[in-house]
Amino acid sequence: MGFFTDTSVCIGCKACEVACKEWNAIPEDGLTFTAMSYDNTIGLSADSWRHVAFIEQDKQLAGQITGGEQSGEAEGLRWLMASDVCKHCTEAACLDVCPTGSLFRTEFGTVVVQEDICNGCGYCVPACPYGVIDQRHGDGRVWKCTLCYDRLSVGQEPACAKACPTDSIQFGPLDELRERAALRLDQMHEEGIAEARLYGHEPTDGVGGDGAFFLLLDEPEVYGLPPDPVVTTRDLPRMWKLVGAAAACLTASVALAFTKENR
Repeated sequence: MGFFTDTSVCIGCKACEVACKEWNAIPEDGLTFTAMSYDNTIGLSADSWRHVAFIEQDKQLAGQITGGEQSGEAEGLRWLMASDVCKHCTEAACLDVCPTGSLFRTEFGTVVVQEDICNGCGYCVPACPYGVIDQRHGDGRVWKCTLCYDRLSVGQEPACAKACPTDSIQFGPLDELRERAALRLDQMHEEGIAEARLYGHEPTDGVGGDGAFFLLLDEPEVYGLPPDPVVTTRDLPRMWKLVGAAAACLTASVALAFTKENR
């Protein structure tokens, strides 16, 4: 199970942010003026499991007049709005590095933190290729989206998807969502929006595909997303083999030195 977020119909209402906080009893994380459009969250954190980005661009969308007119000429101002969340990677590095088993894979294929087992080591924070996982200030433990595991367990959809008024956030089986996303992408290309693209939907990418993927209207970097994410623990097996080989060589060298000294 997972999310497909169609950013082309996101209206930036932040209902998903509010629903997430209310359902999961997430503490308030600072109502400050950031001067970044209408974005007062800035990014995902231990106290913001959903983040609605507002990106202002001086360009038009497929020839549409999106910013009004001046002197008879169309202005190009447009907002790109997108609700970001934990990607619930198929190959999750956070799972690989967790020493206590606090992070685990659920029967729905999602990744969840058991905060009562988390020891606050923070290994998972740099391991995440998306920079999603964060330690809570004054607590030390890590927190992130659980894809409302408690709601899924009783047959309900996640709070954010339930609250989304435009169905920008869609929840369901990943195979069905990928088919739906492909049809939506074809529709947007037919409408002349050539820059539309899917992000995180491909099972053959660097993280084995995301459990939460997106339809974007620009490059991933514009939304603060890495263009080519890779599971950060992919080289660990090879590294451990090299460490073992180096240890064996060192042991052999020491043994040889003692042998020569005895002679």
